[in-house]
Amino acid sequence: MKERKVCVIGAGLSGISHALDKQANGNNVTVFEKNAEVGGVLQSKNIEGFLLDYGANTLSLRLRKTEEFLKHYEVFEHLVDADKECSKRFIIRGSKVISLPKSPLSFLTSSFLSPLGKLRLCMEPFISRKKDFEKDENMADFVKRRLGNEVLDYAANPFIGGIYASSPETLILKHAFPSLFKMEQKYGSIFLALIRGGTNRLEKLPKTRLVSFKKGMQELPIRLASKLKNPVFLSCKIKKIEKKSEGQWLVFFEDSRGKKKENYFDEIICTIPSHNLGLIEWKDIRRPELLREVAQADHPPLALTFLGFERKQIEHALDGFGFLVPEVEKRKILGTLFSSTLFPNRSPRDHVLLTSFVGGERNPELSKLPKNELIALAFSENQVLLNIRGTPIFEHHKIWPKSIPLPDKSTERRILAAKTLREENQGLNILGAHINGAPLPNCMVPNDPSLFD
Repeated sequence: MKERKVCVIGAGLSGISHALDKQANGNNVTVFEKNAEVGGVLQSKNIEGFLLDYGANTLSLRLRKTEEFLKHYEVFEHLVDADKECSKRFIIRGSKVISLPKSPLSFLTSSFLSPLGKLRLCMEPFISRKKDFEKDENMADFVKRRLGNEVLDYAANPFIGGIYASSPETLILKHAFPSLFKMEQKYGSIFLALIRGGTNRLEKLPKTRLVSFKKGMQELPIRLASKLKNPVFLSCKIKKIEKKSEGQWLVFFEDSRGKKKENYFDEIICTIPSHNLGLIEWKDIRRPELLREVAQADHPPLALTFLGFERKQIEHALDGFGFLVPEVEKRKILGTLFSSTLFPNRSPRDHVLLTSFVGGERNPELSKLPKNELIALAFSENQVLLNIRGTPIFEHHKIWPKSIPLPDKSTERRILAAKTLREENQGLNILGAHINGAPLPNCMVPNDPSLFD
C-alpha cells in the first residue's frame, strides 16, 4: 500500500499532536510552522533569571488518556508538580484578598460568599433540571439558575475571566464547560453529580495533578516534536493550497530563506488560529465560503505583565496559586498568578515573580496601552492588594492582540462549517482550538474529527 503524505499546518500543541497521531498510523508527515520555533501560543522565555510563560502556565492532568499520551511519547517523566500550597486559591472581595474554601468547614467560615449566598448555593440539589437541552444556554444563565447571582459574581465571573479572558454571558455552556452540561443532563444536579464521581468516571485519574516543566510549558510541544521522524519546517509561510482533480493537494510555500516551493500531499490538517485562515489562498475547494464561517471565532486581546520583586518587598504570604478579580470589584486586572510559588526556578533565589492579566473581553482597551502604562497599571493594582513596598526590580510584558478563541454562540456554526468542508473536500481537516476547544488536553490528544460534529 502506498504511503500517504500528510501536511500539517501549524506546530502548536494541536498540530504536533495530530502529526504524531498520523505518523503512528504509518503516514509520511510534514509539519509547517511560520515561526522560528515550535509551540504556537505555548512560549516560555528565561529573562534575567525569571522564567516567563506567555501562554498556559500549567497543565491539569486529570484524564487517563492524557497521561497515556504523555507516557507513550516519553514526556511524562519530565513533568514537574505544582507546589502543594497552590491548592489554595484567592479572589478579591471588598478590595481584600480572600481565600476560597477547600473543605465544608472552611466553606462555612469563609467570607467569599455572604450567608444568603451560601444558603442559595446549598439549594442547588433542589433546583429542577433544565427542560430543553437543545436550546443553547450561556454560562451566566446556567449559574444564576442553579447556583445564584452571588456565585455568578464571585465565582463564575472571575473563574471565566481567568481561563478565557471572557465573561459568563458570552460563553455557551455546552461548548465551554461540557462536563457541567452533561452533569445536569444525567443527574439533574451538579452537587449530586460530584458526589457520584461526575460524568465519565472511568476516564479520570484517581487524583488530578497540576503540572508544568523545568523550562516552562513550551517544553511540552518541543519534546513532542522531537518524536517526529521528519523535522518541522520552521519559518515557512504557506501561500496557497490547491485541490487537484486526482484527490491530491498542492501546497505552495516559502521556506526559511524566502525560496518559493511546492509539494503534493494526500491530506491537509490545518491547525492555525482561525484569524489566520484568510492569509492562505484556497483554490478549487468546494464550498469556499465556509472558510469565512470557520474564521469567525472571537479572540479578545490580552496583555500579560511580569513583575519581579525581592521576596521581602511583599507582605502577602503568596501562599497559593494566585488571585482572580470579579468584574463587580471594578479593578483593572483580571487576576495575578504567584508564578514563583507555583513551580521552582521561576525566579532568582529570594525573589518572586507575579504574572498579571490585563484586558480580555472585560477591558479590551487596556491591553493596548503603551508598555510603561501597562506595567504601571499592573503594579499599582498588585501593590494595593498584596501590600508591596518599593518598585519592581524586573518588568516585562507580552501582548496577544488575539488571544483565546471563545466558545461562544458562533461555535456551533464553526464546527458545522468545518464538518461540511471535510465532507465536501476529501482529505481536508480544519482543526485547532477554535474547533476542538482551547483546554490543553483537547489539543494534545487527537480524536477523529467527526467527534467534533
